[in-house]
Amino acid sequence: MKRRVVITGMGAVTPIGNTVEEVKKAIHEGVCGIREITAFDTTDYRVKLAAEVKDLSTEQYYTPRELKFNDRFTQFARIAAKQAMNDANLEECDKDRVGIILGSGIGGLSSIENATKTLCDRGPTRISPYFIPMSLINLAAGEIAIDHQIHGEVQCIVTACSSATDSIGLAFQRIRDGYEDAILAGGCEASITPVGIGGFMAMRALCESTDPKRASIPFDKERNGFVMGEGAGVLVLEELESAKKRGAKIYGEVVGYGNTCDANHITAPAAEGEFATKAMCKAIADAGIKPSDINYVNAHGTSTNLNDKTESKAMNNCFGEHKPYVSSTKSMTGHLLGASGAIEGIISVLALEEQFVPPTINHQIIDEECDVNLVLNKGIESELNYVMSNSFGFGGHNASIIFKRWED
Repeated sequence: MKRRVVITGMGAVTPIGNTVEEVKKAIHEGVCGIREITAFDTTDYRVKLAAEVKDLSTEQYYTPRELKFNDRFTQFARIAAKQAMNDANLEECDKDRVGIILGSGIGGLSSIENATKTLCDRGPTRISPYFIPMSLINLAAGEIAIDHQIHGEVQCIVTACSSATDSIGLAFQRIRDGYEDAILAGGCEASITPVGIGGFMAMRALCESTDPKRASIPFDKERNGFVMGEGAGVLVLEELESAKKRGAKIYGEVVGYGNTCDANHITAPAAEGEFATKAMCKAIADAGIKPSDINYVNAHGTSTNLNDKTESKAMNNCFGEHKPYVSSTKSMTGHLLGASGAIEGIISVLALEEQFVPPTINHQIIDEECDVNLVLNKGIESELNYVMSNSFGFGGHNASIIFKRWED
């Protein structure tokens, strides 16, 4: 018999708040986290905006020495994980039965840039011995394991912008099938760097607007690229009986996960969205429900021409006559790449808990090719029992996860 999997803790470091409570408040208020880039001088860049993490007080979580040899993406991950562990009160559990599955799309890009500059300016002998562990994607999960003495399965998932959703999905499967009793799952990213922005700018994937209110505008007819975000999100997934035995607070339940690959193009989605449709349908089948049971979809909704149009087709193919509410919270957070599915997973769980559908903010012009039931500019209260969160990534990765309102 498959075991039920619930969410008992969450932690978040984002452009719209550095705790789950701050994120919840920002979502209700429709806060836009996009500003001019402060991380580096953008004089020579066409792209001027990003969604940076702001006012993060790292000292309340770790000493400067403890974070000194961490890349920014690992710092975000460790802080979000500590929040989630504290929220779940998981420290006293059998750590042999606890795991970590954490995703990132790019990892320690700033550390790679800094080491390259050192190599060019000062030679190879001046490269820090900490450079390699600072840049490796899996070291975020590794550092969290060391922080909390977690000895179960510790993995790192790298599927571009699907990384965090795949991490949550795989954690769900492992707990459901009995391999672990609890897993910290999510993603982290910190790619607002000269090379990160420059590389995506060269692809013409980023929005070049200088108006934060007309930059990340998913499903708007004038959308012209995504806005880079950064941060981390971690959810504690736990087997139901374990959670009950501990008297843990239960936020919601994970009930379905679907994954496919377009096998179409290194960056462009399959034009008709057929494999994104299959990922959504797989998740629905895995949950043992019908398409009409989905009340809200937190869409991948990147604000790029291809994604929003293709995802709209995929949703219509999946849901048919049924029209669930749809929004893209990237309009507020920007696109956190490999961390996006974690933050959007947390927002989806909060939507169930609050019975509140988040809006797509700053939307002005309807696009007839994005014919879905969009919640625009202001969130709405509604009965929500099942929420789907979608993530799609370069390489044709498609992932959908379904969360259920908690009821015993």
